[in-house]
Amino acid sequence: MKSTEITVNQTHRGLKFVDGVFAGILDPGRYQILRGRDFWGRKRPEVNVILVDLRERELNIKGQEILTADKVAIRVNIVVQFRVTDPKAAILEVAEYEARLYSDVQLAARRSLASMRLEEILTNRNRLSEDILADVKEIALHYGVNILRADVKDLVFPGNLQEVMNKVLTAERLSQAQLIEARTRAEMQAIDTQARAESEERSAQAKANAIKMQAEAAAAFADNPALLRLRELDAMQALALSANARLYIDFQKNRVNPPTE
Repeated sequence: MKSTEITVNQTHRGLKFVDGVFAGILDPGRYQILRGRDFWGRKRPEVNVILVDLRERELNIKGQEILTADKVAIRVNIVVQFRVTDPKAAILEVAEYEARLYSDVQLAARRSLASMRLEEILTNRNRLSEDILADVKEIALHYGVNILRADVKDLVFPGNLQEVMNKVLTAERLSQAQLIEARTRAEMQAIDTQARAESEERSAQAKANAIKMQAEAAAAFADNPALLRLRELDAMQALALSANARLYIDFQKNRVNPPTE
């Protein structure tokens, strides 16, 4: 009796076929497949196992030349990250699931780019990736593949167009830098002008308050002469503490002249 040993690793699943008919999925482990003839001399069924890798993988689609909506030919490199989630569908629904995935992504990229103008591609590169993923994700599930990401890795333009684009990008960067500088200068001037205006306003308010207080004091002294006399006495008391202070009294008018030191 002959037998064959098959090991299914943790990263894979095995699709078992008996006489060409799918007979189930083998989980990770070691299996003995009996071959040849049985005890009675009858030929045993032919058993085959196809291993399917379930790990996340990457598919690179390089150098696809595609025309944009405004008839510019560009080459696009796309990277697709995927994994097989239904090994039975991956083997039974399509002949080669990786080749089918490659074709589906390629066609999705062509459809998306054909609807976009060059300017839009340059300014909204993420849209191309999003379009590809939305276009292909559901289709791929039918043959057991789940697409995790589909990103545009590179966009290659014709030589003369590339040179023009570089000049345009340089001019745009210079223009943006000048705009930022002018905006910063204008903001600083506005801040300085506002600060000066606020300072002048505070100064004018302080002067107005001083004048108002002087007027109120003068009115109070005019209405109450005793307050003025009391203020004179306070001043005399303060000057008495100074050795150099002198008072001049006008006896004719019976008043005290302003003190001097």
